[in-house]
Amino acid sequence: MPKPKLKPEIKTESLVSAAPKWNVVVLNDPINYQAYVVMAFMNVLRIGAPEAKRLMRTIHAEGRATVWTGDRERAEMLSLELQQWHLNSLLEQDG
Repeated sequence: MPKPKLKPEIKTESLVSAAPKWNVVVLNDPINYQAYVVMAFMNVLRIGAPEAKRLMRTIHAEGRATVWTGDRERAEMLSLELQQWHLNSLLEQDG
């Protein structure tokens, strides 16, 4: 009786890369009052007044600020909610 042929063990290495992070960026606009932007950040991003004011000042001074970084699905939801508050927001891949 012939010996059964053994298949050599195939070793594979799978590298799982982490999903890229996404930035929610808010752009400056001449329409919304600063107090309104602070209130929107506090409601949407669930942050305190000091952090919301800091972000608002950064947007006012630099024209834009990253207000949140994380998974794409959550970033899309936050960006959409900020847009519903009439803020100019967009997504950028964190890099």
